[in-house]
Amino acid sequence: MTWKQVFTSSVGKKLVMGLTGISLVLFLIVHAGINACIFADLVNPEENGEMFNKAAHFMGSTVLIRIMEIGLFAGIILHIAQGYLLTLENQKRRSVGYAVTYKDGSKWYSRSMGLLGTLILIFLILHLYHFWVSARFTGKGLEEEITYNGVVMHNMFGLMKATFTEWWIVVVYALGCISLAYHLAHGFQSAFKTLGVHNKRYNIMLISIGYGYSIIIAALFILMPVSFIMGWIG
Repeated sequence: MTWKQVFTSSVGKKLVMGLTGISLVLFLIVHAGINACIFADLVNPEENGEMFNKAAHFMGSTVLIRIMEIGLFAGIILHIAQGYLLTLENQKRRSVGYAVTYKDGSKWYSRSMGLLGTLILIFLILHLYHFWVSARFTGKGLEEEITYNGVVMHNMFGLMKATFTEWWIVVVYALGCISLAYHLAHGFQSAFKTLGVHNKRYNIMLISIGYGYSIIIAALFILMPVSFIMGWIG
């Protein structure tokens, strides 16, 4: 397969979707782990986001991670673009729409990846606007910096607390994370299947891991804004 076929053929697009999908699955583990540092406030209210601020500062100030961030955004854009192209190709191949009953037994969310992907994209844009754009460019909400052991850094914990003070934002984030859960439930096993990991023994294992992963990741991300607006932390 040539490089042109990787990006233009149906098989190539699916391969790119699988590889970028797995890289994003790994990214979400790291992202959830860093954000979960906010829950240190539950154990020690005096902590007031110190662990999370230090972790966020490390991620934002380390050169290697900043370089990897470029690759991450490239992967996200490629994943979205290839996903929409595959969706359009599939729609063109169908001369008649789906019937009410699906004989192949596929789940509704496996047939709705385009819609779920669109909802996730809207959520992602909002999320980037609230945090990444503020931290990297505008500094909005980060005017008052905080110092730990002589090191000055953004008070990202304070920005999260300020952001999640309105219910509509929390609801949008929750809906975005629920869409992400359904997207991952199909995408996790689909990515490995595309790369050739496909037999009955592995399928059962991958489906179970995929469901568990999608539920844990989504629940953790939803719990974060809910914890702030309910006053459990911060």
